[in-house]
Amino acid sequence: MFLTYQRGALHDLPDDAAAYDAVLERVAAQALDRITADGNLERPGCGDDIGDTSLGITSLLALAWQRSGGTLGHLAEPVRRSLDFHLRERVYRTDNPGYPNLRVRDSGEPYARYVLGDGSHPIGDWPSTAWALLQAVNVLDLADGLLTAEQRAELTDVAHGYWRWLTDIAYFNPQDTANQAIGAVVGALMLTRHLKDPKDAEAVRERALHLYATEIRARRLSDRGALLPPEHGGAYDNNYGPISLSFLAQAHRVTGKQVFAEDGDEIARYLDARLASGGYDIGGPRYSEQHSGFEAVLGMRYFSRRIGADLGRYLGDTRWGRHAAGPDGAVDGHFAFMLVWQTQDTTRWYRTPRTVPARHQLRSARVSVSFDSVMTPALIETAGTILLPAATNRQHGIGPAVDGFLLTRPMGEVRVRDVAAHGLVAKLVTKPVVNRDQGLVHVQSLYVTDGTSLWLTVALERTPGARLLAGLPYATDTDGRLAKLTEAGGVSFADKGARLVADGPLLVGGLGVDSAGELALTTPDVPGSDGSAYFNSPDTIGLTQEQAAFGLAADPRGYGNPDSGWRDIIATTALEAAPAASPPDGLTVLAVRYGPAHAADEPFVSHFAVGADGLTVRTEAFTAVVGPPAGDAAGNPTLTLGPAPAG
Repeated sequence: MFLTYQRGALHDLPDDAAAYDAVLERVAAQALDRITADGNLERPGCGDDIGDTSLGITSLLALAWQRSGGTLGHLAEPVRRSLDFHLRERVYRTDNPGYPNLRVRDSGEPYARYVLGDGSHPIGDWPSTAWALLQAVNVLDLADGLLTAEQRAELTDVAHGYWRWLTDIAYFNPQDTANQAIGAVVGALMLTRHLKDPKDAEAVRERALHLYATEIRARRLSDRGALLPPEHGGAYDNNYGPISLSFLAQAHRVTGKQVFAEDGDEIARYLDARLASGGYDIGGPRYSEQHSGFEAVLGMRYFSRRIGADLGRYLGDTRWGRHAAGPDGAVDGHFAFMLVWQTQDTTRWYRTPRTVPARHQLRSARVSVSFDSVMTPALIETAGTILLPAATNRQHGIGPAVDGFLLTRPMGEVRVRDVAAHGLVAKLVTKPVVNRDQGLVHVQSLYVTDGTSLWLTVALERTPGARLLAGLPYATDTDGRLAKLTEAGGVSFADKGARLVADGPLLVGGLGVDSAGELALTTPDVPGSDGSAYFNSPDTIGLTQEQAAFGLAADPRGYGNPDSGWRDIIATTALEAAPAASPPDGLTVLAVRYGPAHAADEPFVSHFAVGADGLTVRTEAFTAVVGPPAGDAAGNPTLTLGPAPAG
C-alpha cells in the first residue's frame, strides 16, 4: 500500500527554461483542443475551484506567447476570446445567496465563485476571488500586444474590484487560512503596477501591507521555536504551509520588502528542521501527510537558496509536478499563477544539505530525527524506513514509559547539546519530567548517528517497570516510493494483541532494530468490534495515518483538524525495548540501535558505567560521556563523543 502523495523529491523535476517551455507547449496544445466557441477553457467535468480556472489557462497561453517572443501568433485569438469569456461569464456582481462572510450586501463589486450555482458551497468564494485576482494580474503582466485597450481596461477594473470585494465587502480571510490571505496581498501588490491613478495604487499598496502586518503576521502561531502563519487554526500544514512559502517568495520578488524574506526564511528553516533526510514529513494540523506538488516549488526553491538548505528533497506529489490536473490528467487552471511564477523565477534549487545543528533536528546522510516542540521525536528515519510516535493508553511518543505512562512531557527547561566528532553527529536532550505519582524524574536521551545507523540511549533514575516505547513502524522506501508497513518479523500488524519478542535484531521493512534489553513488537489489543481507535487494528490496517486521523476527527475531511482525531488513538503497533540487564547503580538505561537490514548481522555492543564525569556509553561505533543532569556550572548539558574503544 503506497502512501498517496509522497511520490518524489520536488527538485528531481527538470526546472530549466527548456523544461518549462515544453510544459507550456503541452498546456497550449491541450487548451487549443479544449477551447469552446464562447472561449471557455475550463477542464471538462470541473465542478469546484472553478471560478478562476479558465482565466488561469488564459494566463498560461499568454505566458507561452510572451516566451516565444510573439512568434506563436496563433495563441493571440484564444487569449482574447477566453478573456472575454471570463469577463462575460465568470465575473459575478450579485451576492451569492447564503454567503456567510459579507459585511456589505448588494455592493455590485465583482467576485469569483467556488462553484457556479447559487448558494452551492458558497464558503469557497473568498479564496476563489483571491485566486481570480492573481490570475488577472498575471494576464495583465503578460498580455502587452495581446489584449485590446478595452479588454485591458475592463480586466484592470475587475481586478481592482476583486480586491475591494476581498477587503471591504467580505470579511478578510474568513476561513483563517493564511496562504489564501497572503495570496490576496500578493495579488494586490501586483495590481498596483496596473492602476493608472497613483493615488489608487498607493492606497492598494498601503492597505495590502497593513493587512499583512495586522491580519497575518501579527496572528502567527509558535511551533518548534518558529512563528508561522496559521492554517485553519494550526501553526503548520503540509498542504497549505508550502503554498504560503511560495506566496512569500512572490511577495519578495514583487516588492523586495525584507519582511517577506524574513518570514519566508523562518518557515523555510522550520521546514528544513522537520524534514526527514529522505524528504518525508509527518505533516501538520490540517493534513497529516498530504504534500503539495507544484504549489510548493517556487517557495522551496527560492528559500532553499536563501537559507542554504536542501528543501528540494521534500517529497511532493509529482503527479502535480507542474500544474493542477483532473483525475484524467487534464490540465486545470487552478493555481496556474504558480506555474507562471516558477517559469519566470530564475532561482535554482540549492542541493547541499545543511550541516549546522538545528535544535529540532538531527540529520546525517540518510539518518534523521525530527523533534516536536518539547524535544520528543516526531519522526525517526533510518535505512529508508519511517518510525512515528507510538501510542499506549492514549499517550503518544518515543521515549520511556512505565505502565503505559510516558515520561516525555517536560516539567521544566528542556536543554539540548549538539556535538559532531569522529564522523559522528550527536544530540543530547535533558528533560525533567513528572511521573504518574508526581515525582520528578530527570531523563537524558542521547541520539548518535554515523549517517547509516542511529543509536538511542535513554538514562533516568532507577525506575522499575520502565520500557522504551521505541516507535510505530510506519512506512518504508519501496522502489523509490513510500509504502505503509503492515508486517514485521512475520507478524501482521493486524493481528490483535500479537506480541513478538525478538531473539536478537528485529527486521522492520529495510530496518534492523536491536536493543540492549529484550526487544518486542506489539500490536494493539482491540476490544469489542470497533477498532478505529487502534491504529493497525483490522479496521485501520488499510489506512494511512492521515485517513485514520480524519476518521476520528470531529469535522469532515478537508475542514477539520486530523491531529485532534489522532490524539484519540488509544494504542498503536509499537516497538518496545526493555532496560539493559546490567545498568549502573541507581540508573535505568534503555538503548536501541536502528540500522540498515544488514546491520542485523553486526553485533550491537552496549556497556554503561557511571563515574565522576557522568554516564559513559560504549557501543561498537562510539564512546560517549553524558554529564550529570544538572549540567555544567551554567546549567548546560555536557557531552563528549569519541570513537569506539579499541578491541
